[in-house]
This record gives sequence, C-alpha cells and structure tokens, in this order.
Amino acid sequence: MSARIVSILHTEYVTPDVKRFTLERPPGYTFVPGQATDVSINKPGWEQQLRPFTFTGLPEAKRLELIIKIYEKHDGVTKQLALLRTGDELILHEVFGAITYKGPGYFIAGGAGVTPFIAILRDLHERKKLRGNTLLLSNRTSDDVILDEELTKLLGKHFLKVFTRQNVIGFHERRIDRDLLVTLVQDFDQHFYVCGPDDFVSGINGLLLGLGARSESLVFEQ
Repeated sequence: MSARIVSILHTEYVTPDVKRFTLERPPGYTFVPGQATDVSINKPGWEQQLRPFTFTGLPEAKRLELIIKIYEKHDGVTKQLALLRTGDELILHEVFGAITYKGPGYFIAGGAGVTPFIAILRDLHERKKLRGNTLLLSNRTSDDVILDEELTKLLGKHFLKVFTRQNVIGFHERRIDRDLLVTLVQDFDQHFYVCGPDDFVSGINGLLLGLGARSESLVFEQ
C-alpha cells in the first residue's frame, strides 16, 4: 500500500492531552482492528517525520479515526499534530501491527496503550462478540482515561481502572502488580492483550508468565 495523503475532517480533545482526528478514507485503504500505520504531516519539513498511530475506528467505517496522545513538552510530531485543524493533511503509510484479536481474554493497557484495543472492542461489540472480554486500564488520574464513558457502556463491570497518581473512591488506587493481577484475573489460561510503554509491556508480560500464562497467549507489539 503506497503512501496516501488524507484531509483532516474534524479534530477534538477527548482528554486534556489526547486528541481525536477524523480523516477522509482513501479508496481501498484497509486495516484489521488493532493495526496501526506510520503517520506524517503534509507540511514542509514534516513529511518524513513518521510516527506510528493506531486506527481506533471500525474497519468498515466511511472515515478513518486516530486517537493520539499529545506531548506538548516535546518539540516533535505530536506537538505539531496539536496545531492541526480541519482541512490540514496527513500522510498515511503502510498498515502494520501484531495486536489482533485471537479470542476472548484480558486486555491490559497503560495510558494511551488502550488505543489498539478501542477498534478491537468496538468491532467485537458491533459483531455481538464482546462477551468474555475484560479491559484493565492503568492511568495517572481519572482525567486521563480515554473514552471512559464509551468503554464503560461497552464493558460495564468488565472495565477495570487503576489510578497511580490519585486517590479516587471506588477505584483501585495502585499500580498493576502481581497481587492485583491475582485478585482481578484469577484465570491465567486465556489470551492476554498487553499494550503501553515498553517497560509497562515487559513488566506485565513478566508478571503474567510468572502467574502461569502461556507465552503463546500473550498478544503484544514486539
């Protein structure tokens, strides 16, 4: 699939530092829920600055959707993305990604690592196959939760939240550690989908393997 230039149709912030982009969809541009593409900005000096972002919309939707964490303190691509508006253009490259749905299981995400899971969970809901899946999400505070209302509606009691920087009554107020996994997961003979910063993924994978999960049951970007 060659690079495609697409127009931005709409932008909005879904948390204070996470921005949703609705894009036109080129003919024949396909992806599987959970997959990503390298994205660059169609402006002088930025065309070759590629960064990977995950599609969050449904694979058959008329528009493409990306939900991107903005790092204002870094003078890089996401800071430039924060400045883009309707009518600006992005360049989409090859579709790739190892995080695809293998069957019911436990989704564990750190922060913006939830983005590959959004398309998967939306697609499962659309196909009435969401049953048997749980999402465990770690964020600094409740304000950082991406699409909190939608994920709560989709998953109900199977949407679990852990906050690491804030005491919120009624929620787990800690980091995801071995004891928490033992308490919440219980059954380690299932698929585990893990996404987040590299140290988060390696740490969670190590804990899961130590608790009896099979390496072939771990789905993550390698």
